[in-house]
Amino acid sequence: MNTNSQVHAMIVAAGRGSRFGASVPKQYSILKGQTLLQLSVARLASSAYINDCLLVIAADDEIARTLDFALPIHYVFGGEERWQSVQAGLESIINVGANEADLVLIHDAARPAVSYIDIDNVIEAAMYEPYGAILATPVADTLKQAKQVKSTSISSPSFNDNAHIYAERTIDRTHMWQAQTPQVFRVGQLQRVLAYIAKNNLSITDEASAFEHLNLPIRLVNGSRQNIKLTYPDDATLLAAILNGQE
Repeated sequence: MNTNSQVHAMIVAAGRGSRFGASVPKQYSILKGQTLLQLSVARLASSAYINDCLLVIAADDEIARTLDFALPIHYVFGGEERWQSVQAGLESIINVGANEADLVLIHDAARPAVSYIDIDNVIEAAMYEPYGAILATPVADTLKQAKQVKSTSISSPSFNDNAHIYAERTIDRTHMWQAQTPQVFRVGQLQRVLAYIAKNNLSITDEASAFEHLNLPIRLVNGSRQNIKLTYPDDATLLAAILNGQE
């Protein structure tokens, strides 16, 4: 266990949250009198491993700097894609003196219900790993692979541009896990895999998938199912209930 590794916290808040459908980015939605971004920073502030936080924001963000946070905050502008925002944040962390063996903790701005215990658990797991660790949960629901079929002459409601979605087959969920954040990686290793993604013009959905492209093992740490991400408007009601129940 490398307990000498410093932990550098980063929250990616440069996205627009198009699926959420609000007039402001979803990280600025209000729950319990604060924005999701403020609540997420406050969760990270609970960890003794974290002393400050880098916020990766959009270049035209006019809200973040007007807010009060539970940690000292630094800012950097993000890119068009999530991985580009993470890369910009990582470069900033390295420029202020992070070592290759240090850990960078990356959290979603829209996950304000991550448990305090899970934050420390994933950090401590990453300390034992050469590459990193992420919070995740085993998939519990039945998974269906879907296919889209154009509507026929039979009159029936259509909900997706004259196409219907049908179940094609059931996916074996035995080894399926749903990724969450925080995701925690060695600074030098993350820098290398993101450079590989950029050089090869690859697409990734989270930082762990960058390591997967190079067959580098990232440990899965079983987290709480309450650590949901605000993605759609209906999620706000559930998140509010979770936060109230955690008090």
